[in-house]
Amino acid sequence: MTLEIKRLHLASLQGLDGGTWPVHGFVVTHPGGAVLVDTGVGGPQDVLDDWRVVNRSVADALAELDMSPADIGLVINTHLHFDHCGQNAVFKHAPFYVQRAELDRMRREAGELYDWFGFMDARFELLDGDAEVLPGLEVITTPGHTSGHQCVMVRGDSGAFDLLIGDAAYTPRQYADPLGPLPDGQASDVATWRDSVHRIRSLAPERVHFCHHTDVVHR
Repeated sequence: MTLEIKRLHLASLQGLDGGTWPVHGFVVTHPGGAVLVDTGVGGPQDVLDDWRVVNRSVADALAELDMSPADIGLVINTHLHFDHCGQNAVFKHAPFYVQRAELDRMRREAGELYDWFGFMDARFELLDGDAEVLPGLEVITTPGHTSGHQCVMVRGDSGAFDLLIGDAAYTPRQYADPLGPLPDGQASDVATWRDSVHRIRSLAPERVHFCHHTDVVHR
């Protein structure tokens, strides 16, 4: 099955380093429809103000690809931070694939956001580890940024794959040198985070696509 990746620019925000970071989601199209990986920014206004968000609707971003939210058959959230699942409610018709450990973490650590998103009404497909979502589309667990973070692997016909890294690494530098200095917020558990980055590097993805950086790393 041929899969194609298309990047969406969903927002910009002020990072913890004071710089301006993009926020990307990704549409993975396949012969039977389309999958969205991360939905962009949303949450209580005080959260958006704190991060100086310049936001746009995921529907407008999809329109640039001649698509609408109705074209998205399922959503994968790499993790449940406000800039990755903030517009999940736009896709009430779709199931959300997320690690069970991540939903549990959000419930414990971010009650305000959990309540705001109204997750009790969401259609969750809770995962317990690595899983195939569709032929050629897999998730792999990469804890460390959060305890339930996952990355998305998109395989080509040759068997080589692209990696949608989520926040397992903010930038190509963190991906290339996990032993180097880390920006604030990169790792909630540094040792586990480094293990996850070593794991995905060892898999030798053909290309790595970042949520908060515009460069694509090629093998």
